[in-house]
Amino acid sequence: MYDTLMRLPLLGYALFITIVQSRRLTQMELAPIDAVYVTHVAMRLSTIVFLLLVATVVILRTRPSMKASGIRPRISALFGSFLTYVIVLFPRRDLSLPLEMASTVLILVGTTGAVIALSQLGRSFSVMAETRRLVTCGPYRFVRHPLYLTEGIAIFGLFMQFASV
Repeated sequence: MYDTLMRLPLLGYALFITIVQSRRLTQMELAPIDAVYVTHVAMRLSTIVFLLLVATVVILRTRPSMKASGIRPRISALFGSFLTYVIVLFPRRDLSLPLEMASTVLILVGTTGAVIALSQLGRSFSVMAETRRLVTCGPYRFVRHPLYLTEGIAIFGLFMQFASV
């Protein structure tokens, strides 16, 4: 029962941001279909797929064989992993077309890479400091933490669109 309750905050957060992104996707103006429009739609769809995959693996993941003790590692893991995604709730900046395309491509590449890394990680996914099965195939064959790397790329593109000086 406790393990199920610990999954609810992450599951709720992933589903909430998925709903926000889905609403923004449906509210996009039908502009002329060009590379910018297609890239924006692809970026939003990849983000939605990533968040739905997070929700799925949170539900299906295996029980950990070991856990960090105390509340501090859990709070740090949650805030460190997902606080940056709150930025999508703020208004977007007006960017020049080249910067807009660059940030959108970074988000698209980052979230697509995150989908690949997370799908390879599968039931071993965890936000908390927990031990599950060691994954050494796919992108994990080359990089120790490809999910962190790809999320970092997406977050950089996200900050370009929302952060202001």
